[in-house]
Amino acid sequence: MAEHDSPLSDATRLTHLDEAGAARMVDVTAKEQTVRRAIASGQIRMERSTLDALVDGSLEKGEAMSVARLAGIQAGKRTSDLIPLCHALPGASVTVDLEPDPDLPGVRVRAEARYRGRTGVEMEALTAVSVSLLTLYDMAKALDRSMAIEAVRLELKEGGRSGRWVRPGG
Repeated sequence: MAEHDSPLSDATRLTHLDEAGAARMVDVTAKEQTVRRAIASGQIRMERSTLDALVDGSLEKGEAMSVARLAGIQAGKRTSDLIPLCHALPGASVTVDLEPDPDLPGVRVRAEARYRGRTGVEMEALTAVSVSLLTLYDMAKALDRSMAIEAVRLELKEGGRSGRWVRPGG
């Protein structure tokens, strides 16, 4: 095999690598504009007393749930500034929902990103969830450094050539 040949078939070739294996921006100009949608989720586990303080708004740093929601929305809209080779998506819609779950105990986060264009919004949804969870950790770490961010994952993606994908079992 020549040095520039890839061991991957065309069907499995990574889109962000050129023939020589160097990172590259994917050219999406030939793709059809469609409505793209992605949903991601994740959770943070914490001590029950930490969850209680978070829910009742008694954290020293302030009202964590609202701050985490806004941080997630902002991060989703700025994904291309955070992750190399992600396309900027002006006008993308990002929503973030946080739900305290006493059974964890902790908080479950769900983000949805929507956009009409030539590229997907999976990274925007995943980034929104991740930053929301990191914000919760930051705001409550004085009470509980043992918190654990878990199960950040894509739940659904729609649009584009590959159509609809739903996490198995989801």
